[in-house]
Amino acid sequence: MTDPIDTGALVLFSGGQDSATCLAWALARFARVETVGFAYGQRHEVELSCRAPLRHGMAALHNWHHRLGPDHTIDMGPALAGIGATALTSEAEITMTDEGLPSTFVPGRNLLFLTYAAAIAFRRGLKHIVGGMCETDYSGYPDCRDDTIKAMQLALNLGMNRRFVLDTPLMWIDKAGTWALAHALGGQPLVDLIVEHSHSCYLGTRTTRHPWGYGCGTCPACALREAGWTRWCS
Repeated sequence: MTDPIDTGALVLFSGGQDSATCLAWALARFARVETVGFAYGQRHEVELSCRAPLRHGMAALHNWHHRLGPDHTIDMGPALAGIGATALTSEAEITMTDEGLPSTFVPGRNLLFLTYAAAIAFRRGLKHIVGGMCETDYSGYPDCRDDTIKAMQLALNLGMNRRFVLDTPLMWIDKAGTWALAHALGGQPLVDLIVEHSHSCYLGTRTTRHPWGYGCGTCPACALREAGWTRWCS
């Protein structure tokens, strides 16, 4: 007999393309799915306003409304920005640093997100924590690497005395594969939903509509999203 906790998942849901695809992935697999979003002073705070339309649209697909549970939001205030301003939490120019990392890298961000998510999952009786981390076609963030996620899973399980599973369905696929996965999960309606309502642009631009969605079209997030769309469509 399946333990009820094995049927539940918490999705780290930012309002972006990757997290929207992960939400669909979770809804296709688990009987109960909840979401969590974080406000941390991000420059592209507009992504937070995309979460509700995406959840609403997702619930209408495949009768997923029966599986989609509560949404949680965590206001982290200026904490991350206060520790050290980056191009993702300030108006600083997006460049490459001397360490070879994009200036959009927010140290500790995903580690904190996963810790907060695990605390929520602990209280909500959810075993699986789903995130859109990927090291195949990404910006080079060290907290998106598979080794980091495996280490966090071990630390969280030891520290909370639970057997959490950190699921990263996008870890080994590129952005073209992410579009393909969305299509496999929900067909063209899901792809259209993600194009129209998700947000990836680091500058928070939603005034220009491209075939792949809204954004400035030049920042690293837009470049990855556009390149993946082009490869998938070709």
